[in-house]
Amino acid sequence: MKTSQDPRHKNRREIVKILFAETYSPQLTKNEEVKEILKSIKKIDKQIENSAPQWPVDKLNRIDLVVLRLAVYELNKGNNPPKVIIDEAVELAKEFGSENSGSFVNGVLGTIFKKEKNERYRTKN
Repeated sequence: MKTSQDPRHKNRREIVKILFAETYSPQLTKNEEVKEILKSIKKIDKQIENSAPQWPVDKLNRIDLVVLRLAVYELNKGNNPPKVIIDEAVELAKEFGSENSGSFVNGVLGTIFKKEKNERYRTKN
């Protein structure tokens, strides 16, 4: 995270807020990224579940879940370096979540990143 005023960070914060509100009731205002995340939610949630099997998605802290959903969406999209996405997600988790949110999000995303990296390597060889 560059600064709290960085436009990308501000955009991610807004997405987290909308996704969090969406977990309680459908939101009327959604930007394109939120719509794309919601379209891909089953795939994203499956990736989260596979990387944190001891934590079923329906049992996760909602803010941790929405931060993970945003980050997994961004990892899948591939427009930013994975380490930047993971670092930003950890910062968002620390900002909005509980004391342990940052390390939890870091662990789950690290596992997802390693799995994807290994799968790409296997398909190339």
